[in-house]
Amino acid sequence: MDDSPGPLVSIGIVTWNSAPHIESCLASVRRQTLARLELLVVDNGSTDGTAERLRELTLSSERILLDRNTGFSAAHNLAIARTSAPFHLALNPDVRLSEMFLETLVEAIATDDRAGSAAPRLVRAGDAGVLDSAGIYLLPSQRHLDRGQDEPDRGQYSRREYVFGVTGAAGFYRRAMLDDVAIDGEVFDEDFFAYREDADLAWRAQWRGWRCLYVPEAGAVHVRRVTPERRATLPPEINRASVRNRFLLRIKNQPFGHALRFAAPALWRDLQVAGYTVLREHSSLPAFGDLARLLPRMVRKRRQIMRRRVTSNADMARWFREASRPLDRD
Repeated sequence: MDDSPGPLVSIGIVTWNSAPHIESCLASVRRQTLARLELLVVDNGSTDGTAERLRELTLSSERILLDRNTGFSAAHNLAIARTSAPFHLALNPDVRLSEMFLETLVEAIATDDRAGSAAPRLVRAGDAGVLDSAGIYLLPSQRHLDRGQDEPDRGQYSRREYVFGVTGAAGFYRRAMLDDVAIDGEVFDEDFFAYREDADLAWRAQWRGWRCLYVPEAGAVHVRRVTPERRATLPPEINRASVRNRFLLRIKNQPFGHALRFAAPALWRDLQVAGYTVLREHSSLPAFGDLARLLPRMVRKRRQIMRRRVTSNADMARWFREASRPLDRD
């Protein structure tokens, strides 16, 4: 554990039209039992009064008010660059932390040098006893999902274990890991803009040999807005990013052997996504033009990832069959 007198954890919150949630989120941050904190809120050009609320709720040194929406990834990268603590929490404004949230995560991750990130246990706001996330996992179809999402909480995710990655709603990271996996200075890929950037970061971290430790004792409440059943009500930009980034994620991180190995389930899912877009969600059709435009940059990033990987293809492939691994497994 870092014994320097400076902040131990930095908290970066990115807001965009987050007025209904930001006060309760900040209140939960202020109640943390861990005292050595630095806070930075980056507002992405909100038009709903969020900036005015931030002027009331934060010090001038705790906020950056942008004049436009630069995207989830770019705003979080700005927060990471402007802070310096050895641990960093990338937090959504619609999350409320339990009082010992950060203290618990710091103590847990400090005991495991292999852990570059830690996943908390999130429950769904407004649905008592319903889980929101116990870390993210992968499917052979190349989808990534939140473990336990929408499941009644029966204590099925009550022990510490390794998971593939942590949801971007409340991502707790070791700064050394963020520095290690950054590409061209970007921790979160700004070409993604928003959505699936947490899975991309987790995949890059796994390639570099970092583990994600699931810590169920660290609890929080999440008001989840982006769910499959609400897709029709989401902003078109979110759905377009979801389609585009599904493919960008694999172009960057999937080795050719895995593309062949998982070709059948991945192609079936791709056809479903493409068919839905063509038949019902025309606003997402530009996502395929985005793919063509971004392909050269993704290939360059891919080369860097593949050149620096230390995890074997076989070990990585296991994550498409295992939602978690015990702590005593090498």
